[in-house]
Amino acid sequence: MVQITLPDGSCKEFDQPVSVAEVAADIGTGLAKATLAGEVDGRMVDASFRIDRDADLRIITGRDEAGLDLIRHSTAHLMAQAVKRLFPDTQVTIGPVIENGFYYDFARAEPFRPEDLDAIEAEMKRIVAEDLPVSREVMSRDEAVAFFRGQGEEYKARIIADIPQDETLSLYRQGDFIDLCRGPHIPSTGKLGAFKLTKLAGAYWRGDSRNEMLQRIYGTAWSDKKDLKTYLKRLEEAEKRDHRRLGKQLDLFRFQDDAPGSVFWHPRGWTLFRKLIDYVRLRQEQSGYVEVNTPDVMDRSLWETSGHWQAYHEHMFTTQTEDERVFALKPMNCPGSVSVYKQGLKSYRDLPVRMAEFGKVHRYEPSGALHGLMRVRHFTQDDAHIYCTEEQMEEECRKVIELNLSVYRDFGFDDVRLKFADRPDNRIGDDATWDKLEGALKRAIDAMGLDYTHNPGEGAFYGPKIEFVLRDAIGRDWQCGTLQVDLNLPERFDATYRTADGGERRPVMLHRALLGSLERFTGILIEHYSGNFPLWLAPVQLVVMNITDAQADYVDQVTEVLRAHGFRVESDLRNEKIGYKIRARTLEKIPYLLIVGDREVEREQVAVRLRDGTDLGSMAVSELVRRLEQEVAQRGAIDDNQ
Repeated sequence: MVQITLPDGSCKEFDQPVSVAEVAADIGTGLAKATLAGEVDGRMVDASFRIDRDADLRIITGRDEAGLDLIRHSTAHLMAQAVKRLFPDTQVTIGPVIENGFYYDFARAEPFRPEDLDAIEAEMKRIVAEDLPVSREVMSRDEAVAFFRGQGEEYKARIIADIPQDETLSLYRQGDFIDLCRGPHIPSTGKLGAFKLTKLAGAYWRGDSRNEMLQRIYGTAWSDKKDLKTYLKRLEEAEKRDHRRLGKQLDLFRFQDDAPGSVFWHPRGWTLFRKLIDYVRLRQEQSGYVEVNTPDVMDRSLWETSGHWQAYHEHMFTTQTEDERVFALKPMNCPGSVSVYKQGLKSYRDLPVRMAEFGKVHRYEPSGALHGLMRVRHFTQDDAHIYCTEEQMEEECRKVIELNLSVYRDFGFDDVRLKFADRPDNRIGDDATWDKLEGALKRAIDAMGLDYTHNPGEGAFYGPKIEFVLRDAIGRDWQCGTLQVDLNLPERFDATYRTADGGERRPVMLHRALLGSLERFTGILIEHYSGNFPLWLAPVQLVVMNITDAQADYVDQVTEVLRAHGFRVESDLRNEKIGYKIRARTLEKIPYLLIVGDREVEREQVAVRLRDGTDLGSMAVSELVRRLEQEVAQRGAIDDNQ
């Protein structure tokens, strides 16, 4: 007898070994049709896998996250099969699952063209219609190498050479196509269908620029056509909101080859960037933080003490002086913060010390990874480090969580998810310390009644962490803020405080970021708002424009009054028709357009129009100021000058 225990605790008994698919069929025909694979005692297996002993079983369908990954990986194989049918001389290399889809890298003498994607996609649909069974085979290492070399697949032979000697080599066959794969896979190609090939790109073999260049085809796949359609619409909307396109349209910033991965801010973009800093600075001051600033370039010895040199050296920019001292541009702000904390004796009465820094950091990112403001080499972090006693730790964690969530609400992010990550296998410190740190973080979240997901083993090597994930206007998730609890750096830097009885203890160090990289957060904001910033954030809040030269002096007067009230305002006195000016300024996404003609001058008013075309009619400047101040206050501004 084989007893199968299902997730709801119910049991099924069979008088002989049984496959995952057979268990599903025993439960119901609907489930049998939807079954893609199974999870037996925590291990993912094919639907054809036979269970010959008592086991726990979870049946995987397309509605499971694991099932969606399975669909995407199987669709990558489907694409590779279609490519081989259409372009037989192509070699297939690797094809992993990525967020929302998959890709496969190919070696081919001729470049793929965009129109080739349509042909490949059509061939994929034909293979789906063939409903080819997908089966697993096992080969010895020598057999597999000989097989793939015989097929002209030299890259597969190279991949096999890197697989550990004691690992079983499995291959998956579907019709005339066979690929090296750990599995599992869907039962047949007919289970697929909701997919779309999205783009072509270049990629180096093994991600190393010293290796040959391959051709990468990206695609997306979903459990049904409705989800695919929703995602493609989101992609279309994301393209419209692309911060690089809007950055050019709104004249915010640019990049150039003289400083790859570094931003050249234009006046309007720099205004937006400064507003972020001003806002965070004020929120921190209100929450009891002090602000420091530490050097951008520091001696290698400091980074060796912190452990960054050993763990992060290849991502650091370094230089050597005439006396052979090695210096590094800082990739992190933490060591500088600890160095400031250590100056002068600290008493338990001084704690907590909440120390913030808008630190410029530099990290060597591969050129292929750079992506506008989202991935740069030179950026500003709104870091803070809180030094507290163990007794204060839980309360300080709670305050950080409250501050983060409040800040995100002010920026228009109401859907925020918390992810709790605990001890990784590779860590420092004993289990008792980890129990203490993890407990403090969990209790802080629980005390606030907040939901969170658990990422087991994903904490930093020195302590557990919370990640704050923001969902934007079109449903994309962005990981921004973090909170990490650390007893490692205080130990490495010999940081202490005096206890009430005159002894010495290590402070707990909380690493905290609100927005994270300010450059990246600016990009997120541009896309979240599609450039239509709320009034308090807009680089230019109002523009005053005349109909004829006769109103020029009055335009200047109105501009000066609004500027005196702290608003960011421009005047537009160009010798152009008013319709042209309105269209041009609307494209610049300026919140308020103020039009002045002879009637407005005579009545000492302005005609007010919003960027969405709403006409508010004419009003006195004083009335407009009151409206603007109310709008600023309602949109998360925290002082009259924002």
